[in-house]
Amino acid sequence: MRYYFAPLEGITGYLYRNIHRKHFSGIDRYYSPFVVTRDGGIMKNKELRDILPENNKDVYLIPQILTNEAENFLQASGKMYEIGYQEVNLNLGCPSGTVTGKGRGAGFLKWENRTKLQRFLEEIFAHAKGDISIKTRIGWEDSEEFQDLLQLYNEFPICELTIHLRTRKEMYTEGVHRECFSLAYEKCKNPLCYNGDIRTVEDVRKLGQDFPELPAVMIGRGLVSDPGLVTRVLGQETGKEQLWEFYQDIFRAYQKELSGDTHLLQKMKELWLYMAPQFMGHEKYLKKIKKSHKLSEYEFAVHKLFEEQNLKES
Repeated sequence: MRYYFAPLEGITGYLYRNIHRKHFSGIDRYYSPFVVTRDGGIMKNKELRDILPENNKDVYLIPQILTNEAENFLQASGKMYEIGYQEVNLNLGCPSGTVTGKGRGAGFLKWENRTKLQRFLEEIFAHAKGDISIKTRIGWEDSEEFQDLLQLYNEFPICELTIHLRTRKEMYTEGVHRECFSLAYEKCKNPLCYNGDIRTVEDVRKLGQDFPELPAVMIGRGLVSDPGLVTRVLGQETGKEQLWEFYQDIFRAYQKELSGDTHLLQKMKELWLYMAPQFMGHEKYLKKIKKSHKLSEYEFAVHKLFEEQNLKES
């Protein structure tokens, strides 16, 4: 089974990816936070910088595109193929209201958008110069929508179909619909990748037992929370010392990259919302991290967390 690191907007940029790769083994592919295309497929300089090959030298990166306009997709993907990528990923899974309100991401899955989605897929697969993978949710409102979606996806030569097993309505709060993946596992004509609620080593092992021929699994929040998860799946131990070294490298990289302590604190606080629950008794430390207004207060709280609490077993 191959292991992929799903993107998380604002966190898993190229600095994070490179440092994660340095400290933890086992990730076969990293996916970039989505690039939002504009007329002519134009990308923001910040988005382009994140996917430039020179900023991802030791990382197998798949750039991700967010759009509902075929021409914009083809323009942006053309640029990505031009700079050396052989595959791009179409995001049909983002549930954010600012995205879905424009008919993008999971918003493209609405029934009233189905004809447009079909024409969009026909256009991009007819004219793209490289491979296209897709990350999708199982529907907009109801898991029963997935059967029709799967039939649609089966019409196209998708190099890999990653299925996040929630509807857009469920966001990230409900349990996943394993029955939908069972359907895909049986009837999908394209290579599959599983996504959704993978947080522990046992979760990964259970997935392999349930779907023994599954080619790949994509993990997002579970890996941001526990960066060594896949490393342990592969039988290598990770611990607090390795996490501390990883954290120190992340902190120093952002300190160098960001202007001023305020921006640095915002970035690190966001990361700790995911990482802190790895620790026993993390609540009071996370509260102090979130309340810190000075870098010295923040660093003291983080040091205390590492010094006084052990990691949970997973």
